[in-house]
Amino acid sequence: MDNVLIVVDDLDAAIAFFVELGMELEGRSPVEGRWVERVIGLDDVRQEVAMLRTPDGHGRIELAMFHTPKAVSAGPRNAPTNTLGIRRIMFAVEDIEGVVARLRTHGAELVGELADEDNYRLCYVRGPEGIVVGLAEPRG
Repeated sequence: MDNVLIVVDDLDAAIAFFVELGMELEGRSPVEGRWVERVIGLDDVRQEVAMLRTPDGHGRIELAMFHTPKAVSAGPRNAPTNTLGIRRIMFAVEDIEGVVARLRTHGAELVGELADEDNYRLCYVRGPEGIVVGLAEPRG
C-alpha cells in the first residue's frame, strides 16, 4: 500500500493533528489539471494536497482539500464505528496517555475509553474533520 487519502475542509488543522501524532510532512502543493480530472472522474478540479509519512517511512497519508468542486459529505461527521466504509487508521504508540493528551490540544476526543487488552492498551480518538484514529500501545 502506498497511501490512504482523507478529504478534509481544514487542511492546516488536519496536518497539525497528524504531525502531533508523529507523522512527518513530506510536502504540500496545489493539484489541478486535466490529468487529475481524468483520474478521479470530476471536472474543474482544484485542490491542495499534503502528504505525510510515518517516522519509519513505510506508511503515508494524503490529505486533500478541494477548492472546486466543493467536497461533499457522505454522512454524519461523527458517524459511529459500525458505519460502512473505512472507519479508522490504527497507529502503534509508546505512551498512549501522552499521545491522547497531545491530540486533545488539537480538539481530539476519545470515542469510547482507553481499554486494556492482553497485549495492548487501546483507544479510538476522533480528531479534526471527524477523522478517527486508533492508538495501540504494546504491553512490554
